[in-house]
Amino acid sequence: MIQTGLIQNVHDDLLTDISYDFYGLHFASCSLDQKIKVWSLDESTGTWSVEDEWKAHDAAISKVSWAHPEFGTILASASFDRTVKIWEQMMSTAATELQPNTSSAPQQASGGSSSRWSERAVLVDARGTVRAVEFAPHHFGLKLATISTDNHLRIYECLEQSSLATWQLSEEVDVTSLPIASRPSSHSVAFGTPTHTSATLDGASASLVAQALQQSQAPPQGRGGLGNREADGGWCISWCKERYWGEVIAAGSGISGTIKIIQISPSRRPTTLLTLDPSPAGKLLAEGNTAGVLGESDAPTPYAVTTVAWAPSCGRSYHLIATGSRDGHVRIWKVKPAEDSDMEDDSMGSKWTASIAADFDNHRSAVGRVEWNITGTVLSSAGNDGRVRLWKATIGGVWRPAGSIGVEQTEDEDANMEENAVAD
Repeated sequence: MIQTGLIQNVHDDLLTDISYDFYGLHFASCSLDQKIKVWSLDESTGTWSVEDEWKAHDAAISKVSWAHPEFGTILASASFDRTVKIWEQMMSTAATELQPNTSSAPQQASGGSSSRWSERAVLVDARGTVRAVEFAPHHFGLKLATISTDNHLRIYECLEQSSLATWQLSEEVDVTSLPIASRPSSHSVAFGTPTHTSATLDGASASLVAQALQQSQAPPQGRGGLGNREADGGWCISWCKERYWGEVIAAGSGISGTIKIIQISPSRRPTTLLTLDPSPAGKLLAEGNTAGVLGESDAPTPYAVTTVAWAPSCGRSYHLIATGSRDGHVRIWKVKPAEDSDMEDDSMGSKWTASIAADFDNHRSAVGRVEWNITGTVLSSAGNDGRVRLWKATIGGVWRPAGSIGVEQTEDEDANMEENAVAD
């Protein structure tokens, strides 16, 4: 049985992202209202309350991410003002000794919280709105990745962990023009055929930023998956959680409808290990069949990938990567890395393979977020249909729906859920 709780009036405008900390006892939320709120869980009652809130940016905030607790209590926020900011939690006794910044000074919550957040650094290299930020796995050090609407993936490394003030831009690459690690003919990928090619969403926004955010997850009427780059694109990133393969990140940008698996190496420029492309044309190219590729006018228009999540491996010999797109599809990719014998030949990129393990279109509208549980066995997805859906694999490895949650459920839907739970 799915247990849910509802927090009313979380923000004054559209909620754009929430992120749980390492222990799951706090989460941070951000919104078009330019504020960040940090919530804490009362384990005795199971209720959430605001611990801190403050105006963090001069425009809508798109994403927030927690660093691993071994580095302290640190948050990163990405915004439409083209900046990424680093925040650190401080106790009130230490915070009172510092002069707060004028516009971004943390404000204590009305509940009398004893903690405050201080702005430690501002990263201003992006030449477009920053759509995603994520800290790297802790075994790679205090690093974070960002992607913005200029299609550039940027990797930052903290050089002074004591103060968090100095961050070095260690990598900056254009995802759309990133080279492949090997010849395309040896780039082996298996694909599934999508069951739906279009989805529509009706809705109006309260502001220009809200409209751009909604349109980035909804296909334009009558134009398939193409259109204005800002409005119709998708920008997302997710780190590989496993240490063995080095620094590997999944990234999607623009309206290509693909995800690139990118190897970050200190000794050479980043390269593409694999491209996850669900289109029939992508399958033909992966097989080296250029003669059978559809013409530009005949090829189906792609739908931007708006979200990607790399699952924890938990001992599996392969990786699971989930994607959500504006066409309403949630796809689960099974990615197999290079074998040890292949790695010795320095042809790692040529041996990575992938196949679609599951393809669902239950949302029937743009998918805004996919996320795995801590073991990588249950996937959750949130769509513009107003529902959070859960997906789980059977013993035979077949992925099936495992339930759904809707905030605006009718009494009849609640009754049906109870009947189904009793029947199960």
